[in-house]
Amino acid sequence: MQVILLEPGKLGKTGDVVNVKTGYARNWLIPQGIVAPATTSNMKTLEAQIRSRVKQQAQQKAVAEDLASRLNGVAVELSVRAGEGKIYGAVTHGDVAGALDKLGFDVDRRKIDMPKTVKEIGEYDIAYRAHPEVTIPMKLVVHAQK
Repeated sequence: MQVILLEPGKLGKTGDVVNVKTGYARNWLIPQGIVAPATTSNMKTLEAQIRSRVKQQAQQKAVAEDLASRLNGVAVELSVRAGEGKIYGAVTHGDVAGALDKLGFDVDRRKIDMPKTVKEIGEYDIAYRAHPEVTIPMKLVVHAQK
């Protein structure tokens, strides 16, 4: 039986048309909402959803590229409590997102890439993954409070 995958899994990625045994499809996959029968109407619906998703992803990429042009060359400076070059605690993704928010950039802290835990004063290379195809490199400068 040919079915359309509605969720990614072992059978393939979302939108793939695959062959499965009839009993497996009827008794497990369709009731769980994992697949839909590969009928003409379901195929047309799938194609419309794919077109919509592509358009939405293009818009998201345009927004990410706009953010990348505005964030180009921005250095995030954080002033933290420290003693003898060591920070009391650590600089987190939330701290960086808060500093960017103060600069006027609304960013998601979960998309900030920090290569290692920042526990010392200094400069670090970080990145913001605004979109799967758009990564924005930035500098993080950590210095001690006075």
